[in-house]
Formats: sequence, C-alpha cells, structure tokens
Amino acid sequence: MGDQNDWQNGVRMDVTAYKKLILAEIAELEGLSKSSKSGRDPVILDQQSVGRLSRMDAMQQQSMDLAREQRRQQRLGILAAALQRIEADDYGYCLRCDEPIKPARLTIDPAVTICVSCAD
Repeated sequence: MGDQNDWQNGVRMDVTAYKKLILAEIAELEGLSKSSKSGRDPVILDQQSVGRLSRMDAMQQQSMDLAREQRRQQRLGILAAALQRIEADDYGYCLRCDEPIKPARLTIDPAVTICVSCAD
C-alpha cells in the first residue's frame, strides 16, 4: 500500500488532518450516545401516571432513539476501521482498486473506503 507521506494527485496527503477529523467525529458520536441514553431506557407502563397515547408516543420515541444509537454504533465501527488503516499505513487507498482516494473525497468523509470510480 502507500506511505503516509505519498503524493496524491500532486497534493501531499496529510494523514494527521484526517485522523483529527475521525477522532473529532468519534468524540461527537460518543457524546451524543451518552446524552441520549435516557431516551433508550425502557418505557414505564404505569397507567395511573401516563395515558395510553402518551405511552405509545414514549415507546415510539424509544424505538427511534434505539435506531439512532444503532446507526451511531455502526458509524463508530467504520471510524475505528479507518483509524486502523491509518495505523497500518493503508489509509487513503481504495479497497477495491488500490488506487489513491482523492483528498477532497476524504475530507468529505474521512472514513470512506473506495474511490469515486469504484463507487459507481
């Protein structure tokens, strides 16, 4: 694969900047996960304190919160894999064709694994 100091399309790839973007997104996702934990707690079905429609709303909200958390965890896994590629000196190369991924594409999504040509 490549070296972290390779030149891609005339631009020297700065892996450090991408690593900062990845770490910042990880921190944001972990913060969101922590702050939304109460929304994923089981819904209490106490008919005396909450009406039927309110319980249904609470259960729907819980379901949406659980789905959001699942997507966050998936993204965290993708970001962790990107960090592993950085450490293995494989970051910034398409997993399909092994060609360099353009820096602009990595700036949009620093965890992207394939180049534009292979994405089509």
